[in-house]
Amino acid sequence: MNRTNYMQEIRHRIEAANVGSVFVASDFADITETKRISEYLVRLAANGIVKCVMRGVFYKPEYSKLLDEYIAPAPDAVARAIARNFSWTIVPCGDTALNLLGLSTQVPVVWSYVSDGPYKEYSYDNTTIKYKHTTNKEISRLSPKTALVIQALKTLGKENIQQETVERIKAETALTERKAMLTEAQYTTAWIYEIIKMICR
Repeated sequence: MNRTNYMQEIRHRIEAANVGSVFVASDFADITETKRISEYLVRLAANGIVKCVMRGVFYKPEYSKLLDEYIAPAPDAVARAIARNFSWTIVPCGDTALNLLGLSTQVPVVWSYVSDGPYKEYSYDNTTIKYKHTTNKEISRLSPKTALVIQALKTLGKENIQQETVERIKAETALTERKAMLTEAQYTTAWIYEIIKMICR
């Protein structure tokens, strides 16, 4: 396959994705080598097919007629794309976990994640994404929703969890997710597992 075809294949994959989707070079590693992919993404950005968030991170733009401007990508999508590029496992924590679970309507000032990678911080526009290294046992062998719920409960603290909290988390999780949670979370902190059992009843 020649270079033109490589670029066309990358472009077709981007065009098939949802608006707001975030991309990094590793997303196209099955097509060609990373150096070429990065060059193609820069060229596609110059043609308006994608927009650059920060070096090496691009997204499929969504234009708002109401606002008369492009809508920025979701910070969580950007955080997950960066992690994908480095093969990090990440889980939202702190206010980020509360926001993504619908337990807080406040948009985080800093989007925070625990990670099996190094401590890192990235900023673009008015958004900051922070990765905090943690032990693998806090995030490995857990499905994304189980890990998210555990981090949210840790953020709230035992004394701040009400029945309303339990019901809200239950509403934000599917039955299959709750079944998995009941099994996966049994080795977490005792009080957290007691709350999870309440959520899963």
